[in-house]
Amino acid sequence: MAQTIKTGKNSPLKASCQQCSLSNLCLPLAVSDDDLDRLEDVIQQGQIYSRGDYVFEQSTPFRSCYAVRSGAVKTSIVTENGDEQVTGFFLPGELIGLDSMSSSSYACSAKALERTSVCELPVEHLDDLTHKLPGLQHHFFHLMSQEIQNSHQLALMLSKRTAEERIASLLLSLSGRFARRKLSPTQFNLPMARNDIANFLGLAVETVSRVFTRFQNQGLIRARGREVELLDLDALQNISQEDDQPACGRKGC
Repeated sequence: MAQTIKTGKNSPLKASCQQCSLSNLCLPLAVSDDDLDRLEDVIQQGQIYSRGDYVFEQSTPFRSCYAVRSGAVKTSIVTENGDEQVTGFFLPGELIGLDSMSSSSYACSAKALERTSVCELPVEHLDDLTHKLPGLQHHFFHLMSQEIQNSHQLALMLSKRTAEERIASLLLSLSGRFARRKLSPTQFNLPMARNDIANFLGLAVETVSRVFTRFQNQGLIRARGREVELLDLDALQNISQEDDQPACGRKGC
């Protein structure tokens, strides 16, 4: 467990938050420079997890939320049958654990998809801090609202009837999230494996591979391993919105 960063005007956290490219997405956005010292009292910065390491596990005591600083994290739940169901993918600047804030234990597990750095936000301290810093409290409400919207988007994505619609929606979602990080919205590396994509979207791995190949043959994307380039965003958008298509109305679905 990383040690809490010491406070002070020249503390490493304050300098890194001011210089971090994620500052427009993370918690420092919600506080002034004068209040940043209070925030750094409770944040434990820069904890490193190797690929496959758990940041936290389902049903263990809920103690902290985590902001992804670099790398990527997937969340999942274990069903009553003992199967893993992937519930989300989190990129730098996004917070994990928000769905557990009303519970005493984590509602899901969070696992690093690659070498990942996170900042830990112990809830016992943040609860007090949000009362002292109204801007931070408002920001948390905003984050919780985003979490609900993400759940709605996932439900909408899974309601799409064809594999093409689901995968196009996922690629467009990742495109928008990379753009918010001031990264390329059309050329990026997928942090997750094909089997995780299949699990998340409720598809077979073979189906995911077929659709990626089909999109590539149609000139919509260029894919090599996990590196993906989106060549025709408009066409992908049209595919993702084809809700009026009859089930399996597209060839090979």
